[in-house]
Amino acid sequence: MAALRNAKRLVIKIGSALLVDRDSGDLRADWLVALAGDVARLRARGTDVILVSSGSIALGRRALDLPARELSLEQSQAAAAVGQIKLAGAYERALSAHDLKAAQVLVTLEDSEDRRRYLNSRATLEQLLRLGVVPIVNENDTVATDEIRYGDNDRMAAQVAVTAGADQLILLSDVDGFYTANPGDDPSARRFDVIEEITPEIEAMAGDAGSGLSKGGMKTKLMAAKAATAAGCDMAITEGSALHPISAMENGAPCTWFTAQGDPQQKRKAWIAAMKPRGLITVDAGAARALSNGSSLLPAGVIEISGRFGRGDPVEVVDVDGTRLGLGLTRYNTEDATKIRKLKTSEIEAALGYPARGPLIHRDDMAF
Repeated sequence: MAALRNAKRLVIKIGSALLVDRDSGDLRADWLVALAGDVARLRARGTDVILVSSGSIALGRRALDLPARELSLEQSQAAAAVGQIKLAGAYERALSAHDLKAAQVLVTLEDSEDRRRYLNSRATLEQLLRLGVVPIVNENDTVATDEIRYGDNDRMAAQVAVTAGADQLILLSDVDGFYTANPGDDPSARRFDVIEEITPEIEAMAGDAGSGLSKGGMKTKLMAAKAATAAGCDMAITEGSALHPISAMENGAPCTWFTAQGDPQQKRKAWIAAMKPRGLITVDAGAARALSNGSSLLPAGVIEISGRFGRGDPVEVVDVDGTRLGLGLTRYNTEDATKIRKLKTSEIEAALGYPARGPLIHRDDMAF
């Protein structure tokens, strides 16, 4: 069974109803301060933490005195523009009390569907985590249209977990897990402790219960679970309204765990391996040996480049005899890769006019 204490990289999704008081429309500052304490404790034991947070529209609605009814797209975007500033500032203040830095990362559905944007998002999150920053991710409601929206932060949180290679995802909700039926309507409804496989029977149990401030119901949570577990990420649903919700979960608070199928790195490698290559890179014997030992592909070991590919595209890597060594996602397009062929990393900036993006293909982006 999955356990939170084992998480190496954790994504926590926070709904509007947890952050914003339903009646007053004000930020629940005491709750956020307590959550920041939980995050600080996780970071202190070496766990990377990414927060996927709703709340910008709810906070902006209050500031702009917009009606309680459903907002138009333009009203929602205006509310988000105002609320994002308030939300980011609140997180920054709460986390800085623990000497943690916060970063705001705004995404849309297009960012995960386009490979280049996906890789840019992944690289940004990776760099922020490496620098010890806590990324605060939210949908970019100020520019997103209906066609490029996730529409709910449950599924967006799952995609962020997949993009970041997280091994665990927690959805802080207004319910303490996944039930056989809506517990508000059916007193005999039973909560699952663990769900190892999302069967058609499990899917049939999902209802549409959601709170007044959040759009997510149990169906969207189940969709998030399917996406996360398929990518090797365990996912949990737990009730999050109490102070220190993560500590409460570790101390035995009720929740439902959805078990991952494999691990994130294996799943990512399988995803890359299934791609059709758009180019061919031939490497020398030294680079071939380095790749066989799990190293990244450096430009210095590249002999020849063929094909037409852009940054983030899949390319096949072969040795001088034409033996396939692997398939990887390149960090440079054809023209730039050709310019830096046989060069040392320290020579790349002079050749391209911009700092090196690291190896030609990073080992995490290579399937052997």
